[in-house]
Amino acid sequence: MSLQTLDDQLHELRLSAFRTALREQQANPQYADLSFEDRLSLLVDAECNQRRENRVKRNIRSAGFPMQAALEDLDFSPTRGLERRFILELGQCSWISSRQNILIFGPTGGGKSFLASAFGVAAARLGFSVRYHRTSRLLHALTMARQDGSLTHLLRSLAKTNLLVLDDWMRDAITIQNAQDILEVLDDRFGHSATLIASQVPVADWHLRIPDPTLADAILDRIVHNAQRIQLEGESQRKLRSQRPMPNT
Repeated sequence: MSLQTLDDQLHELRLSAFRTALREQQANPQYADLSFEDRLSLLVDAECNQRRENRVKRNIRSAGFPMQAALEDLDFSPTRGLERRFILELGQCSWISSRQNILIFGPTGGGKSFLASAFGVAAARLGFSVRYHRTSRLLHALTMARQDGSLTHLLRSLAKTNLLVLDDWMRDAITIQNAQDILEVLDDRFGHSATLIASQVPVADWHLRIPDPTLADAILDRIVHNAQRIQLEGESQRKLRSQRPMPNT
């Protein structure tokens, strides 16, 4: 078999990283000193690593994060009230495997969405499926799905997601139907998967924003009791960024 034929076959099999690594071995005489098994192992490693990276990229892209965020870029300034060790431990995502929740609280502009997205990215890097939704938009999607007959499909999709991120939780007024939809989503997830909620509204005020007390009790019961809590402090991050001097050009 000619090298060109082998290259064409690897292309046909979509072994792009294997193919690139093979070309590198052919061009570099240093590889000639390695055994066949070692050279083959390096080629397989290259393909596996590339596929793993591609899978992570797909996970992050399909999650729908509103911004690029990562825990390594997080601001741990003392005024923000974040305990570095605690946040980095959560970044290892064992709470997702344990089917627990995270609640992130803080003022407007305090960095809740960034932190929620950063946890989501950390989860995607570890192979968990993640979906990010602003709560109002998810409720709208659920309403539309009920009208066009796709509600069951959407609920199943949400239930199968390892980590569901709900941002701007209870920011806007909700209807009884909205509350019932939220409970449907949480019922499917409780004990099976993890949910992260970011909100500027403290838990004590959630009852007042859910129009039916029974639904409120049920919703809180499925979120709060097995949740880790993070309270962000300090000034608005948007305000602080706007006050930084622009670089000279």
